[in-house]
Amino acid sequence: MAWAQGGDVEASHGGCPELAYIGPGAGLALAGSFLAILAAMLSAMLALLFWPFRWAWRAIRGRRARRRALVRRVVVLGLDGLEPSLVDQFLAEGLMPNLDRLRQSGSYARLGTTWPPLSPVAWSSFSTGTNPGKHNVFDFIARNTADYRPMISSVRIRPGKRQLRIGRYRIPLSGSEIRGLRKSRPFWCALGDAGIFSAVLRVPITFPPDHFHGVQLSAMCVPDLRGSQGMFCHFVENGHAGATSEGDVGGERIVVQRNGKGVRARLPGPPNPLRSDHQMADVPLKVVAGKNGAAVLHVDGQRVDLRPGEYTDWVGLTFPLAPMVKVRGICRFYLKRFEPPFEMYCTPVNIDPEKPVMPISHPAVFSTYLARQHGPFATLGLAEDTWSLSESVLDEDAFLQQAYDIDEERQRMFFDMLGRVPRGFVSCVFDAPDRIQHMFWRFHDKEHPARPADEALQAAHQHRLRDLYERMDALVGRTIDALDEDTTLFVMSDHGFKSFRRCVDLNAWLLEQGYLALKDDRSTSRHEYLADVDWSRTRAYAIGLAGIYVNQQGREAEGIVSPREAEALAKDIADRLTGLRDPQHDQVAIHQAVARAAVYKGPYTEQAPDVIVGYREGYRVSWDTAIGKCGAGVFSDNTKAWSGDHCIHPELVPGVLFCNRKLDAATANIIDIAPTALELLGVTKPAYMDGKSLLCAGETSSN
Repeated sequence: MAWAQGGDVEASHGGCPELAYIGPGAGLALAGSFLAILAAMLSAMLALLFWPFRWAWRAIRGRRARRRALVRRVVVLGLDGLEPSLVDQFLAEGLMPNLDRLRQSGSYARLGTTWPPLSPVAWSSFSTGTNPGKHNVFDFIARNTADYRPMISSVRIRPGKRQLRIGRYRIPLSGSEIRGLRKSRPFWCALGDAGIFSAVLRVPITFPPDHFHGVQLSAMCVPDLRGSQGMFCHFVENGHAGATSEGDVGGERIVVQRNGKGVRARLPGPPNPLRSDHQMADVPLKVVAGKNGAAVLHVDGQRVDLRPGEYTDWVGLTFPLAPMVKVRGICRFYLKRFEPPFEMYCTPVNIDPEKPVMPISHPAVFSTYLARQHGPFATLGLAEDTWSLSESVLDEDAFLQQAYDIDEERQRMFFDMLGRVPRGFVSCVFDAPDRIQHMFWRFHDKEHPARPADEALQAAHQHRLRDLYERMDALVGRTIDALDEDTTLFVMSDHGFKSFRRCVDLNAWLLEQGYLALKDDRSTSRHEYLADVDWSRTRAYAIGLAGIYVNQQGREAEGIVSPREAEALAKDIADRLTGLRDPQHDQVAIHQAVARAAVYKGPYTEQAPDVIVGYREGYRVSWDTAIGKCGAGVFSDNTKAWSGDHCIHPELVPGVLFCNRKLDAATANIIDIAPTALELLGVTKPAYMDGKSLLCAGETSSN
């Protein structure tokens, strides 16, 4: 069977305050049809038949690469969002001794990032060694030119086209399509072509997983079981059922029914792809009183102890779709209180890694291996639930516990691979620095509008960033201790981090300047996804985090700007935005805006926003702009818990690069890691790569 919510992508939910989280769900493709299963079985049989020949060929090619290689193994430890200024501060204070070891014995440099410095864009450039014009990822989302609605930029999921209808059921006769939209090839594929094995864990924009000589666990844009980018559940005794916030973001509030000593509710799962009405599959649950404020959860035939202020372990759930047809998911529960009024949080229902309903690893059995070796783990692409903190469903301590639990899961997998891959390439990206800095920067920034007035709360969390950086340094130390002398280690971040104090509403600016018009001459829009825009009078519009699009004839469905005029219009908008001042604070808000051709080169450049906006520190695109709305003014305070960001000018937010060997890294950029790793392992850089090797003169291999 196969399913994808909506057409290409369902705009059902996003789950986090950055646009991958705000934007549309990726949809969900469940198990394949009978024909797809049969094809997979035949493919597996052919693979087994030809395996000895493939093994021999790889062994021959591997010997060639090994003769040219400078090291046996390359390891890349990704610490998403590590900020250079904080690294410098904590190095000077002696709080990061392990990174200091790398600095003293090897290299430490700023690492240039991408336009814009967003995780999906930057990590795609890391993987492919190319600028975004060649890998086709420019934001968390892209807009659909046919209807202006947003779509996830890196993956497209479509249901099978052929179906057999039997009463209320629809039996799929063809498999679903899960198509990755990131172009170019990641460098581990080039390594695989040369017979070199790679283990790639949770590098963003690896869903659907790549096929190469190695193993991979997918990351960003893996949906939850509902097909969204992360829909949590908030069980309450008082209040109204429905969304936890305005619009299709955040989570779902579910009102429980108290009956005697317990409460009852139903936990929603995926819309049933086998039913014509897509009725949502769910499972009943009951919570009964325990001792000392504790409780017992009864769900799917299991008895789970609940203690206030503590997470449960992962709980496996089975959602029935039809007779003898079920899907598996996993989630964790967090009891806030049992006594009236009852309140309980449930994480998004993740795809079960032991029995995944869609491809989340390569080979498919790899996630099963990891689950059986280390226990269940988060599979959602954006697993740390930032929206639950933004909406005060979880407090800061509960969010931190969740983030660090996920970090521990990741560490177990990473060190497993370090032990099992003594030759070749190993990489793992840790998301905790990014997620925690997004949510806790307000405790670090004394001028932030969202800084808490509660002195006790401020005192409790003012050192969280320091604690985070010390924790990441300890991870680096464990990694160094696990390596031999013939391994080159890179520790890197894809971008840095800054405060996000003020919002810039690009659509409000476009409206003010006469580039955009709203229906009925409104001054603000009430609906998301550009629903209130009058396209017959609109020349430019904004949606997402990256920039502005021209409403071009022949490209957009209702475009009015001729292709001849589009380039001049984009330049005019970029010139007028550059240096834009915030009158309330008398500060420059936009450092530089550029036309896309100035920063991108390659066959996919025309898929990018026409104008890319680079903000100054303290500023970022507004929440309204991100979801295609138009607010009441161009500038406003950011009062959300999501208080740190990196969506600013790339020159102002570089990443960091450490290595245990000397590098020529004065102008290092994230696109340079791929060719450097290839050269270290004896593989020639492919012609499509833009990056350069960072190896010092005299250290290069003979190729």
